[in-house]
Amino acid sequence: MYTRTERAYISELCVKGRCRHIVTRKEVAELAGVSEATVSRVFNGVGPMKEETKTRVLQAATKLNYHPNAIAQSFARRRSGNLGVVLPYVPKVHIFSTYYFSEVLSGIGEAVKASGYDMLLMFRTPGEDSDYSAMFRSQKVDACIILGATDTPGERAQLQKLQQSGFPFCLVNQHFQGESFNEVDADHEGGSYQAVQHLIASGCRRIAFLSGSPEYSNSDDRLRGYTAALREAGILPEGASRREDLPPHWYYEGNYSRTSGYRAASELYPHLGELDAVFASNDRMAIGLLQGLRELGVQPGQEPPIIGYDDSVEARVTDPPLTSVAVPFFDMGKLAAQTLLRRVTGSAEETASAPQRHKLDTKLVIRLSSRVNRG
Repeated sequence: MYTRTERAYISELCVKGRCRHIVTRKEVAELAGVSEATVSRVFNGVGPMKEETKTRVLQAATKLNYHPNAIAQSFARRRSGNLGVVLPYVPKVHIFSTYYFSEVLSGIGEAVKASGYDMLLMFRTPGEDSDYSAMFRSQKVDACIILGATDTPGERAQLQKLQQSGFPFCLVNQHFQGESFNEVDADHEGGSYQAVQHLIASGCRRIAFLSGSPEYSNSDDRLRGYTAALREAGILPEGASRREDLPPHWYYEGNYSRTSGYRAASELYPHLGELDAVFASNDRMAIGLLQGLRELGVQPGQEPPIIGYDDSVEARVTDPPLTSVAVPFFDMGKLAAQTLLRRVTGSAEETASAPQRHKLDTKLVIRLSSRVNRG
C-alpha cells in the first residue's frame, strides 16, 4: 500500500511521461529520501548501513520496479557475478546426459541460484595443460569449480599456480596427495569396501576388479577399498594393495565409459570359470560389461554377480537391476559451490580461511545383480 507522499511522487512521474521508462537510481533515491550514493551502497553491499535506511531503499526500489544495472554492479563490487565450472570436453561424448555430471551440475546450480550468482560453463580438453588463471585474469569468474581434474604433472602445476595466486577454486571428486586445495569428495574407499564385503559375505572369494583410469584419485580410492576387504577376509596377504599384488585375471581397466566396460567383457570372458564375481568402478562400465557378456553368449541369470558404482538411474532399469554404491553427487556439487561463494561474498575471515576438505558418505544399494546363483 502506497502512502500519500509516495502516490504523489509516482503520479508526478507519470504526468511527466516517465512511467514506462527505465527507472533510475536517482528516482529511487528521491523516493527513499536518501542520496544516490546510498542507493548504490545498498545494492552493491558496500560499507556499513543502517537497517532502517536499507529497508527504505529496497521498498522504494520495489515500488518503482527498479532493477540495478548488472554490469555497473560488477564494476562496483569488482566481481563478475559468475561462478565458473570447468568441464572436460570429450568429442562424441554427451557429457550432460551422464549421471555424474548432471547431478553435480544440478547441485552447483541450486547453490548458485540461491546466492544470486550466475554459472559460467567452460570446457577443457583432457590431456592438455589448461591455464586456469586466465579466466580469473580476464575477470570472467570470481571463483571456479573444476570437474574431471586429473593427477598429472601439468594439471598439478596449474592448480598450484591458482593456489599461489590466491584465486578461489574447488575440486569435486578428485584429490591430490600432498596438496592443500579446496576439495569436495566422497568416501570411495569405504564404498568399495562395502561392495566387496557384500560379495564376500555372499560366498564369493575370487572377485575381479574393473577399475577406472588411474589418473583419477577415486580409481585408486576404490582399489584400496577393494583390496582392504579382500585382505580382511584372508583372500589377499597382508600388505597387498596394488594391482600388481592381485592374482592373474583379477584386474581390468576401463575409462568409466560404457564402451570400455563392453571391451573389458572380451578380456574377462575367457576367465569366467576362474572368477566368482566382478566389482566395477562405475555403473556405466558394469552395464557395458553385462552387454558384452550377453553378446559373447552368457545367458541372462548365468553371468557372475556384478556390482557397479554411483547408483545411477540406469542401475535401476538394467536386466538384472544393478547393485551399486550410491554417491551423493548432487550434494557434492552444492557444497562445493557454497564453499566458494562464502569465500567470495563472505567476511574477510571467511575469505582468508584455510582450504577445506570435505568427504561425504557413500552407501551400498543391494539389487538383484549381486545375488549368487540367480539362474
